[in-house]
Amino acid sequence: MVARSELGLIREGNEDSGFVSQNLIAVADGMGGHAGGEVASKTAIKTLAALQSLLAAPEVDLDSKEDLYLNMVHEMDREIAAVSTANLELEGMGTTITALAILNENVSLLHVGDSRCYRIRSGNIEQISTDHTLVQELLSQGRITHDEIPDHPQRSMLTQALMGNENIQPVLIEYPAINGDIYLLCSDGLSGVLSDLEILNIVKQNSLEVALGLLIDGAYKKGAPDNVTVILAQVSDSVEKFNEKFIGAANE
Repeated sequence: MVARSELGLIREGNEDSGFVSQNLIAVADGMGGHAGGEVASKTAIKTLAALQSLLAAPEVDLDSKEDLYLNMVHEMDREIAAVSTANLELEGMGTTITALAILNENVSLLHVGDSRCYRIRSGNIEQISTDHTLVQELLSQGRITHDEIPDHPQRSMLTQALMGNENIQPVLIEYPAINGDIYLLCSDGLSGVLSDLEILNIVKQNSLEVALGLLIDGAYKKGAPDNVTVILAQVSDSVEKFNEKFIGAANE
């Protein structure tokens, strides 16, 4: 498992946060002025990380873990509301959250916003998260085409985000944990500039550590208009101890 978060070339601060541990990985992309984005993403990630030990606890049954995991979204949203209420300069801040947890034999995806989760299996890449954006809704309705998305004036408008207003409908999606599958979590600082095919070719042809550097480099070569956060993790039977780590704004 490897993870990095880097400041974009035209950003003054890194509004992305991330977390990696043995059984849980997550990316959050914050938004809001007066450092609001950094605070929102950090708040979400720190809240999620504080609860993750319960997901790994053997004495907690699977149904309880799934309920806890799903309700973490509301817990993160409440924490963001509390922080923004205590500091009026942060009013209106928000963040995406995309997280993967190993729950028994499954990989469980929790997702709000437009940070992405990809699965790479047998030389193919699949986006398993659905962007909560206006253009994705228009695309699903057949009102625009894929070719129109890059130039659409509202391509960055989110339809769901953690903003402390409880206006979220989280969905937990579970997939069988299959050895060899590679999961990639990223902010749109990567997915907004590199195509799925470009991402696939880099990951397929390199070790995870080398691929991580090449993905970041690829975003920079295309101008890195946003902060870039990437986590790569491979499903494996081997019990490799991995220490918890915060990246981006959550590590400051």
